[in-house]
Amino acid sequence: MTENQAALIYGKTEYPYLFHDTHPFHPLRLELTYSLLHEIGALTNQTIIQPQMVSKATLELIHDPQFIEAVQLGGQGQLSEARAQAHGLATEDTPAFSHMHEAASYLVGGTIAACDAVLKDGFDHAFHLGGGLHHGFRGRASGFCIYNDSSIAIEYMRRTYGVKVLYVDTDAHHGDGVQWSFYEDPDVCTLSIHETGRYLFPGTGHVTEKGSGKGYGYSINVPLDAFTEDDSFLEAYEQSFREVIEFFKPDVILTQNGVDAHFYDPLSHLRVSSKVFKEIPKLAHQLAHEYCEGKWIAVGGGGYDRWKVVPRAWSFIWLEMTNQLNLANDPIPHEWLTHWGKQTDEVLPESWLDHPFPEVPRKAEITAKNKLTVDKALYHIRTERKNSLG
Repeated sequence: MTENQAALIYGKTEYPYLFHDTHPFHPLRLELTYSLLHEIGALTNQTIIQPQMVSKATLELIHDPQFIEAVQLGGQGQLSEARAQAHGLATEDTPAFSHMHEAASYLVGGTIAACDAVLKDGFDHAFHLGGGLHHGFRGRASGFCIYNDSSIAIEYMRRTYGVKVLYVDTDAHHGDGVQWSFYEDPDVCTLSIHETGRYLFPGTGHVTEKGSGKGYGYSINVPLDAFTEDDSFLEAYEQSFREVIEFFKPDVILTQNGVDAHFYDPLSHLRVSSKVFKEIPKLAHQLAHEYCEGKWIAVGGGGYDRWKVVPRAWSFIWLEMTNQLNLANDPIPHEWLTHWGKQTDEVLPESWLDHPFPEVPRKAEITAKNKLTVDKALYHIRTERKNSLG
């Protein structure tokens, strides 16, 4: 692999995306990951791109001008309570914070930079650590997400480069904002593999949500049962990803890589280990080369055990993109553990993969239920393929 086949989009700005210091969506997650990659030597001679703020016109590819104005006013402490409530900026999850428009605009800019790196500048792959805010809506913030960088990036790629985009979301929470942005669009296919909304925010992502109008069939949801473990998660992921990409035949893949399905994560009920997050980018990488001439853009997303889960899980994406997975054969560097161990009471993991967790007694039942869910989610794709074969 040459030095120019992958770009990492990362850089601190003067406007951190930080609601408050005890909020679970904390930018320290990014710094911990970058620090780990640096410590193991995975960034040597690699391309690092600093995010830049995007214009209001770019935000308006998805978001309503009145919402953008509300975000600007909220970041200046000038937003009325009624308007904050109307735009989702007065909740415990997504409260207004100082300079939030600037911070969110930098975040969107990072994902746009990843798109340009792949579709204009000749990189096969690009990874924006800070992206993946998939709950934002046209006129409302939601679930830690102000501006929806993935939706904006998809619309940007469609208009600027005329490409068909496959969006694959493996966050524990349904990628609702992206799905609804393109629910009627046949040139964007969204595949979300998440914990069932019966138990978890945002409560959507049912198998029956398949798109509408010309977009019917291009929204695919695989809601997994609570307490799903590694094998069942990976089986659902691989089966659905392979069949959806063969059905849709995209020009580029955008993956949202939330890692809150991990057993340690405090905000979901799934039980996967770090093994899953090593395997997820492997398949994305393989299928990108098989179907899209390598064009693969990855963003981060959820993940709220910032110490034990996020740095290892997101590092796997970059190591896979750059063919450096061998660097994860060694233990986590002592220097990294010592430096960050002074800043937390958590016991930091010394290995890249977790020791096996105790199996859930209902494992067989959960696995069978997930298989049935995958069958329902892919039924229209399989029917179409069967009909085309006569």
